[in-house]
Amino acid sequence: MPAEEAQHIVDLFLSGVHIRNNGYFPTSEQDFKLPLLNLNNVRRSFNSVKVELTSMLIDNMKIDLSGRTLNHIAAERICYTRKSPGLKKLLDDIVVVVVGIDRDAEQIRDKLVEDKKKVDVVSIVGMGGIGKTTLATKVFNDRFVVHHFYVRAWVTVSQKYDMRDVLIQILASVGVKPDLDIATNSKLREMVYKHLMGKRYLIVIDDIWHIETWDNMKLFFPHDNTGSRILLTSRLVQVAKHANSEGLIHHLGYLSKEKSWELLCQKVFHDNEFPKWSIKPGMQIVENCQGLPLAVVVIAGVLAKHALSERFWVEIADRTSSYIVGDQNGCLETLALSYDHLPLHLRECFLYLGGFPVDYKFHVQRLIWLWVAEGFIQEDGSRRLEDIAEGYLIDLIDRNLLIVDCRKSNGGVKVCKVHHLVRELCLKKTNEERFLLKIKRQKLYSQVSNVTTPPYKPVRMFINEDAYDPDFAHPPSQSIRSIVCFSEFRSLNEDIAKYFGSFVLLRVLDLQKCRLSDFPYSMELLVHLRYLAISNSSEHFPSSICKLWNLQTLIYIKTTSFIVDLGIFFLPSNISDLVNLRHLWCYYAPDDGRSDKGTIFLRSIEKPMNLQTISNVKLGNVDNFQKCFPCIKELTCRTYEYEDNDFKSLTCLENLKLTGYGIGKSDIKFPATLTTLALSMCNIPWSGISIIQSLPNLQVLKLKNGAFMGSCWNTAEHVFPKLKFLRLDGLNIEVWETCSRSFPCLRQLEIIRCYNLEEIPLEIGDIPTLELIQIEDCRQCVGESVRRIQEEQHDYGNYYLRIGISKTRKRCL
Repeated sequence: MPAEEAQHIVDLFLSGVHIRNNGYFPTSEQDFKLPLLNLNNVRRSFNSVKVELTSMLIDNMKIDLSGRTLNHIAAERICYTRKSPGLKKLLDDIVVVVVGIDRDAEQIRDKLVEDKKKVDVVSIVGMGGIGKTTLATKVFNDRFVVHHFYVRAWVTVSQKYDMRDVLIQILASVGVKPDLDIATNSKLREMVYKHLMGKRYLIVIDDIWHIETWDNMKLFFPHDNTGSRILLTSRLVQVAKHANSEGLIHHLGYLSKEKSWELLCQKVFHDNEFPKWSIKPGMQIVENCQGLPLAVVVIAGVLAKHALSERFWVEIADRTSSYIVGDQNGCLETLALSYDHLPLHLRECFLYLGGFPVDYKFHVQRLIWLWVAEGFIQEDGSRRLEDIAEGYLIDLIDRNLLIVDCRKSNGGVKVCKVHHLVRELCLKKTNEERFLLKIKRQKLYSQVSNVTTPPYKPVRMFINEDAYDPDFAHPPSQSIRSIVCFSEFRSLNEDIAKYFGSFVLLRVLDLQKCRLSDFPYSMELLVHLRYLAISNSSEHFPSSICKLWNLQTLIYIKTTSFIVDLGIFFLPSNISDLVNLRHLWCYYAPDDGRSDKGTIFLRSIEKPMNLQTISNVKLGNVDNFQKCFPCIKELTCRTYEYEDNDFKSLTCLENLKLTGYGIGKSDIKFPATLTTLALSMCNIPWSGISIIQSLPNLQVLKLKNGAFMGSCWNTAEHVFPKLKFLRLDGLNIEVWETCSRSFPCLRQLEIIRCYNLEEIPLEIGDIPTLELIQIEDCRQCVGESVRRIQEEQHDYGNYYLRIGISKTRKRCL
């Protein structure tokens, strides 16, 4: 690609300038294995790129003139006419055996037949192979549904929408056979409309992919007040929301382990008894399928064709994924449609997931920082790149390519994961497109040297956790852009200096899993580095690292075996030279297994920084946070009674985690911009709660381990206008007095380890927005009060309030 080649040339030139500016003067190309570039070289290289680009544009124009437009080319790349015969049979097999979706079917059926006269749209969404068509078929053939609707029609759309084909499918479903030789599309559309007019109809539109398809199809159907319904199935939440943003969008989940086992048994043994020896390997097999019916059916087909053998079942259990991927009926083919439908700006983000280990839990914040550092995120006006990247992540979730594993207190996504089969698809596509390089159990060079890509093609290297201390036997010829390591990589200390030409364009260096003794040699020369995560036991942070002016994210993990080490790290004052640094995190990871967070200590700072996220910062000879970090959005820090605890001047601050030591007073000042606040060990009296109650935008409040002191908290006179999440953890509170007006928007309440608390006020149940009360490790009487709240709400007809009680203590005064 000309753009990649041009970027490669510019980056090499900038590296050469940076190296020379830092006092390194190589006399030949061999000193650093780096070409000696000058402006004349750059001009000549750009001219060659310009010629190549012009040639490509001319070729495209020729294609256009031949009648084959670029739009047609793009459409051909992403469109498939119909499912292959093998895949169709596989999906039919799933439809035949219906397991674990009875409650889903009841919920959708009840929505379809409810007493509502206007046409309504109900949607089923989920990843490929999850059973959307199976569920729709079960509902479509339900006896009550058959009786309720006068006309039922089924149409399968798929990725390539053909209006004529769809109209013919609908007419065939209602028993009409037009003369296709003379019937125009307009005539077919008129026939559909007339046959549905005045009748209560149900139309199932299966496997719809595009918003534009729905906008065209909805015109086929009369909108008279007959109680008609349209049932959509799609992998894309966006399509479902567009069809009816206020209607039921049913997210079809994965099968439980038990239901997966039931499906496997039905497909393999039919109605016969299964041998007892099959239970252990069989449960392992269904666990490997991770609740995806399509995967269970594929494995069942393999098992059913083989003679019953415990040894063979154990082999399948050990290699489930490889059997699924190798299935000739096209198990991955149905998932690949989701990839083919991805817009270009999402493909790189998706493929990047394939470099991580199986079952890896992606912490969203760090994943976003990596995407930004890799250059995957396209600028969009004045919006932050991190906000744009979060939109990309939500889009991948809505397309059912990412699974939400854990949510934040405010409802945002905290941790996500990838289904095994989606990961296999990822790996398949990354191999086809040579997007990244995974280092396994063999010499690093032998794998790198086998990659035949142009010199300007980025090499993203992921080193597996089972790789044994990989090293460069010879310098690779490719320019490595990323190294993400999941095993110890101690030799990198020497390798960066020894084979500098292979690392000179490095953008991402993630060595969190490597317990190094120091920073790798010559790291200060990696001027293109944007993301650095490093773990070492060095006694100091070298000021030379602050020459890496492109650095956006710095994660520093201090390791030590010395118990006397208090976890205080001093950063150099010239850290403000990192003009692009946005995220600074520090952790203390001693070898004795403790996970205490250390403190980043800044004695002084030379100029303001553009930091947005800081974890554990202690200021020395610095006036205030506002002067140093005017753009800070997320802050984790410690403070003391004798210090000025005024955060009000941080006008961009949204998330604050504050640990206080002996404050004991309520003179802390918070900015009105706060949406999330976590306090611990501040020892503020409950009478000082007004400093929080007055925050107009606060949505999440977590009070932990002595954040407030006192036996009684009376909130009757205080209102938290936008608070949605409240957690009380490890407080010495005994009595809580409140009313529902104090928390008009509260959705979730968590009480954890409040050993002296006697009960939850009954008035809490009257909060109209409350969805969940979670109790953990509290007195038994607290759990009983929560049950009374739920019972009282049931008496009032409120069945939406959920409760969770665990680890209650029997002693109750």
